[in-house]
Parts: sequence; C-alpha cells; structure tokens
Amino acid sequence: MRHTRLTKPIGIRMIAGPLAGLLFAILAVPLGAQPVPTARPYYDITKEVTLNGTVSSVFKRAAAGMTAGSHLMLATSSGTVDASLGKWGMQGKGALSVGAGQRVEVTGVMKTFKSKELFIARTVKVGSQVYTMRNQYGIPVSPQSRARAGQKPSVFSSSAKKGESL
Repeated sequence: MRHTRLTKPIGIRMIAGPLAGLLFAILAVPLGAQPVPTARPYYDITKEVTLNGTVSSVFKRAAAGMTAGSHLMLATSSGTVDASLGKWGMQGKGALSVGAGQRVEVTGVMKTFKSKELFIARTVKVGSQVYTMRNQYGIPVSPQSRARAGQKPSVFSSSAKKGESL
C-alpha cells in the first residue's frame, strides 16, 4: 500500500479565494427581506386637538392595563377619555397639580394602544396655568427640563445685547 504525504503547505491564496467568494455571496443575498414599514410618528403635532372636560380620576401611577406614567380620566361631552400625562407629568418641580372635579383643557393626539383609545397629552391647562407634559415630538418633559425652562437667563446671556459679542 502506498501512502502519500503532502510536503507543501496549502497556500493562503488557495483558501482566501473561496472564502472571499463565500463572504460576497452571504452579503449579496438579503436575509429575511421584509417590506419597509411606512413612517408613523408616535406624536404628530398636525393632528393635535384640544379637549375640554372635568377630571373624574387622577392616577399618579398607572393602574393595571394602563400605559406607564400618570393619567387623568376626563369626562367630556363625547364620553370618558384616558389622558396619558407621561412618566413625569405629576412629578417634580412644576408638575401638574389637579384633582377630581376640576375643569381642564388638554391638548394632544388621540392614539390607539393595545386596542384601547388613549389621548397623548402635550399640555394641560388648569385655570390660567398651562403645564407642559411633552414637547412637540411627544417626548415627555422631565422635572429637570421644567426647572431649566423656568430659570431666569444667566448673567452672560442678559449682558450681551443683540448683535454684540462678549
């Protein structure tokens, strides 16, 4: 019986060529190609409406079956509406302070979430006071943001007049 032994090592070029071809084939074939979803913004400011109603319940924390964050249940002329105030709506400095029986004006967008209608509140007006729950993109406003918005301008910004540099 005759045995043959390879005396020359297999060259790197002999391996690199097929590996490069395999890598190209993998990258060229789309894996799990799916249709591109249509853009549906979470909060579309062009679809904002203002609701007037009486607060029937206040939830500083979400109850079972609700989205996270605080909520107001509003009695409106068209029925009861669940108004989501977001994570920080009733927390920190400058937070919304409202109780059952008070009349409010809530501006926001109606959305369907888990087969339930939910009003995503951007602002809540109680009397003459307006509370901002979310920015124009629907992102909840934190207590730190409210505190910064309520601060007076710094010495540097108030000392420079329009057109002057420091």
